[in-house]
Amino acid sequence: MSILEYNGAAIIAMTGKNCVGIACDKRLGANFTTVSCDFQKVFKMSPNLFVGLAGLATDVQTVHSKLRFRLQQYELQEERSMSPKVFSNLLSNMLYEKRFGPYFIEPIVAGLDAKTGEPFLSGMDLIGAPVYTDDFVVTGTATANMYGMCETLYRPEMEPDELFETLSQALLASCDRDALSGWGAVVHIITKDGITTRELKARQD
Repeated sequence: MSILEYNGAAIIAMTGKNCVGIACDKRLGANFTTVSCDFQKVFKMSPNLFVGLAGLATDVQTVHSKLRFRLQQYELQEERSMSPKVFSNLLSNMLYEKRFGPYFIEPIVAGLDAKTGEPFLSGMDLIGAPVYTDDFVVTGTATANMYGMCETLYRPEMEPDELFETLSQALLASCDRDALSGWGAVVHIITKDGITTRELKARQD
């Protein structure tokens, strides 16, 4: 088993009409042993920006704290908030700096551009090689399941409520078929008016 799969994770980000959503499961495991059912994997970095970190749990917490520090440093120096595109580049550079002893995480960045209101999605591997997309991006141990569900359910220009429903169904159906993720989920929907966060119940086995 890969070290990236040791703790288990399932994270999806998806775009809608002037909105973007990101969802993750809540399980923390050690291989097939469940340790906790409320482990945070998606973090709010600013009012219109979230980052999802799938991989080794210790590196998830380390990278989150380092990102928080870099983000606050940027805001102090520049006197403005960081756009999702800039944040994605910062994260990519941070991971590439450690390429010879990498953080074992595969992140997703999801946000809305504060000026244009355009949704932004990116994903990357553990050394920061980015991919940009305008529909959906997935990471974690249930990626094969999530790709299949997202390709089936995704439609362009979804309203926030429909985006929530699509994200929820895709994540829950994928986690039901993956032994390393699940045990509940959290869905965040970002619009220009604010953020809606809902928790989902899932199978407890």
